Amino acid sequence: MEIDIAFAGSRVKNSRLLGTNWARMDAMRGTVRTLRVVQWTMLGSILLYAVVGEVLRHGARTIDPSLSYVFTTAGVAIVGVIFVVRRTLVLRSAESLASHPDDSLTLRHWKSGYITTYALCEALGLFGLILRFMGCSFQQSLPFYIGGFVLLFFFGPQEPAST
Repeated sequence: MEIDIAFAGSRVKNSRLLGTNWARMDAMRGTVRTLRVVQWTMLGSILLYAVVGEVLRHGARTIDPSLSYVFTTAGVAIVGVIFVVRRTLVLRSAESLASHPDDSLTLRHWKSGYITTYALCEALGLFGLILRFMGCSFQQSLPFYIGGFVLLFFFGPQEPAST
């Protein structure tokens, strides 16, 4: 089936190309929608971690300060890894998708970069919950909850656009 396309005053005959590009654009929009659902679900789970940590708390008790330092160091390392993943997977794939939106492999890399970023942000929130269960106060767990939530919130999926 051929489709006549009027573009800038000229007629172009195109077979199946238009339908294929629309399907691929729809795949991109579907991927963005899926990533937004994952993002908002994980944001809710970090809030749930804070609530569960307070409801099921075992009372504040002293823990070994070196354990707190281990979690803090691991949290800082995770934040660093988040930025590396974003630069290597998400941003590079987005640049490529802006010029070649029909590349399904790059779309999968872009999607997996976002999911990896979200999982790492979620890990920060889990660190806060673990610390809370180990006996830390809410104020000691709060930076992990906030860090995971804020990073997860600001790294929302954005459809790659050509510049």
